Amino acid sequence: MPAEGRQGATPDWPLTDQTGREADLWERLWEMPQALMWERYGQELEVALYVRRMAEAEKPDAFVGLSTLVRQMSDSLGLTTPGMRANRWRIERSEGETARQEASVSAIAPNSARARLKALSGGSS
Repeated sequence: MPAEGRQGATPDWPLTDQTGREADLWERLWEMPQALMWERYGQELEVALYVRRMAEAEKPDAFVGLSTLVRQMSDSLGLTTPGMRANRWRIERSEGETARQEASVSAIAPNSARARLKALSGGSS
């Protein structure tokens, strides 16, 4: 999945009476890379149910078990690292992000094996 996420219009809310918080979450989630897969598999309803439960779980008087349900739903939707792994989804890194990560590794540990390999990988022609 591309790191820049899903482009385009947000799908219509499929449930009744969307709250302001639900609208914010809904909009933000459909910009994520995982949204490409939800769209491919027609999971608008599942995402909406997740949003509704998440908004409910944020309330101070929420049922404790609701947070467990939200975590399970987020795994199922690939919103967590274990969930992405289970779905076999990967977010591609942009070239800029890869270069920044390599530069930070070299700055932190200039004599590390990774830094030495990077220095040699483009060396001779």
